[in-house]
Amino acid sequence: MANCDEGYSCDRCGAYVENVEVSELYLRFVMGAVALDELPREPERHLRCAPEFAQFIVDPAFEPVACDDPELDKRRLPAELVARQEEVFTRAWRRLREVRELGLAVDEYPLTSVS
Repeated sequence: MANCDEGYSCDRCGAYVENVEVSELYLRFVMGAVALDELPREPERHLRCAPEFAQFIVDPAFEPVACDDPELDKRRLPAELVARQEEVFTRAWRRLREVRELGLAVDEYPLTSVS
C-alpha cells in the first residue's frame, strides 16, 4: 500500500492488501508509529493478519479479532492499558475509513494527536 494507496501483498498471508482500511501498516502510520518516508520500506499486512493490533479495534463496523499469543492477548493485560489501546487503535481505524472516504492525500492521514 505504500505506493499511493495501490496495495501490496500481506507479509503474513500473501494475499493482496486491498486498501488502507484493512492495512496494519497504514493504521500504524495514522497513529504516528511509521513516518511517511518509511512507508515504502515497512512490511504490509492485513489488520486481521496482525491480531496483536486488530484486537484493540472496537467498533460495530469492525468484526472483533482475538489474539492467541498469551503475551499479547488483551484479555491478559491490565484493564487500564486495554482501555487506552482500544481508544487509540479504534480512533486510528476510524481515521483510515475517513481518509479513504474523503480521498485525502497520504500526508494528511495521520491523526493530529493520539494521546
